[in-house]
Amino acid sequence: MKSYIEDFLNTHGLLVAAVDGLSEEQARWKQKPEVWSVQEVLAHLVDHSIVTSFRIRDILAGTTVQLPAFQQDAWVSGQYANDGNVSDILQAFHALLQYNGLLLRRLTAADKAKTGVNFKGETVSITDLIGAFIRHVHRHLDQIERIKQAAMLA
Repeated sequence: MKSYIEDFLNTHGLLVAAVDGLSEEQARWKQKPEVWSVQEVLAHLVDHSIVTSFRIRDILAGTTVQLPAFQQDAWVSGQYANDGNVSDILQAFHALLQYNGLLLRRLTAADKAKTGVNFKGETVSITDLIGAFIRHVHRHLDQIERIKQAAMLA
């Protein structure tokens, strides 16, 4: 789990590198109204971090209820994510990572193996959640690159 924690914490640096050099206008550029901007992708990742934080704590608390899902598009549009700014979003993402990293380092192997049932009905451990979070960020890093490429062609 140690490398998972480091990989988890390193997602912030990957996002910072992905948006390095983008102007505010470029970060907010949208190919279509219904398609996310780079900034909206970042806001979604903060939202995902909040939900993952809750899921981890719910598992540690021994919950027997299904772990929550969230309406990602509605969350992004409902918070007017494109009206914020990248540095604030990245700061929030980093703070959540750091706080969760402190928690993850305190957990025992038995804690990391504790499970809950996700919104798909699958049994997942805390280790599974962290791995899924890391993969999720990587998928969105690819999305950020696609948005940047589309913007250059526009």
